Amino acid sequence: MSTGKADIGLIGLAVMGQNLVLNMADHGFTVAVYNRTTSKTDAFTASLAPGTSIFGTHNLTDLTARLASPRIVMLMVRAGSPVDATIDALIPHLEAGDIIIDGGNSNYQDTQRRGQRLNRCGINFVGAGVSGGEEGARTGPSIMPGGAPEAWRHIKNILQSIAAVYDGEPCCDWLGPGGAGHFVKTVHNGIEYGDMQVIAEAYDIMRRGLTMDHDAMAATFDEWGNGVLDSYLIDITAAIMRTKDTDGEPLLTRILDTAGQKGTGRWTVDASMDFAMPVSLVAEAVHARIVSALADDRYRAADALGEPLVTRIDGDTTDLLSDLHSAAYAAKIVSYAQGFMLLTAASRENMWDLDMGLVASLWREGCIIRSQFLNDITSAYRDRPDLPNLLIAPYFVDALTSTQDGLRRTVARAALAGIPTPAYSSALAFLDAFRTRRLPANLLQAQRDYFGAHTYERIDRPRGEFFHTNWTGTGGDVTSTTYDA
Repeated sequence: MSTGKADIGLIGLAVMGQNLVLNMADHGFTVAVYNRTTSKTDAFTASLAPGTSIFGTHNLTDLTARLASPRIVMLMVRAGSPVDATIDALIPHLEAGDIIIDGGNSNYQDTQRRGQRLNRCGINFVGAGVSGGEEGARTGPSIMPGGAPEAWRHIKNILQSIAAVYDGEPCCDWLGPGGAGHFVKTVHNGIEYGDMQVIAEAYDIMRRGLTMDHDAMAATFDEWGNGVLDSYLIDITAAIMRTKDTDGEPLLTRILDTAGQKGTGRWTVDASMDFAMPVSLVAEAVHARIVSALADDRYRAADALGEPLVTRIDGDTTDLLSDLHSAAYAAKIVSYAQGFMLLTAASRENMWDLDMGLVASLWREGCIIRSQFLNDITSAYRDRPDLPNLLIAPYFVDALTSTQDGLRRTVARAALAGIPTPAYSSALAFLDAFRTRRLPANLLQAQRDYFGAHTYERIDRPRGEFFHTNWTGTGGDVTSTTYDA
């Protein structure tokens, strides 16, 4: 047990917290730890090798007394009220200039509120998204910090030392003030939902539409992992396909088809409403999990309506898989483009000044969505920092040009075969709508004006000039000052 001052204190010794502590110690930092349940602290410290630079404490007074100044305390507790309760308990033990880092999956709005409160106390608050799961926490996660700028010079060395590394660059850097870090983590998690749904739909098409066995599907995902779809999620999908139950049957066939969620995907969808930016693929991924959880309702509907009569998709399997690969890649491009549209809008609204190339670079290693694809996004933004949308970056223009037909054919075939593809279908719908010069929203606005006098703009008059029509009478257009609701 060390008797000197610790570089950092960590509260919350669940697996993520323990692994981060071990990671810090591996990189030469002395860590003081505290858990509300003292027996967990004692069990953890008792398991350590002699001489490890980690020591346990049983109360916050002892924890903070052992920290070098300015004190740095990282929280790895459950998001929500437990974070507030821990902060409340910590404040009396801290001084102006000390730093609290929330490393949990907190809502960025809570992070902004907490930062404002602690700023009034002179305490620097940082919301740091940590991605990579238990393994990443131990060996190197992606870390997305944001909050009080004054804190960064004090915590930079610790966080960048324990983070994953890609091509010599740590997958951790300062993102911006307020809730910037936790918002970036929220969008990361939303994109993760989208990636997983895209893969799940590919699996469903292979399994039911192409009647492939699990070994053949594993080989296909292996092949995909050697190209533009190379990613952690593709790799683990291939491994899952090969995993057998005790009787030799594929374990996947025994797993109940109800997917859980912790809420961060929904936060991404909520934010898309707040900032008026479409993240339709992530929304469909969230909805797909919700539908999956309605198992009893689905069984009743299947009895009453009959299950879709899924038929094998006709055609050469190699050609069909080529189209499916194109569909997965095109859908992935659309999903990430939507995610970065949301990041751009939130950054502008909150004055975070997010560097989109930096954001993408932090996700290239250590996190759940790590992939070669993110290097392409990083390059697109580094080549043009003011890029308004990923879909018009030359690299992705070429990629979508070569894959959109495969996406369209895949969606059409799946629909005719009775296989739902909400992610692929939403990607295609967005891609078509986003590049259509004239959408049917003129009718929507006319309807709004008809029943609510919400006014409309005309294509033959300047933008910002609004009109209202008396649709049921004989009057014509009249210029209106009614707000554009």
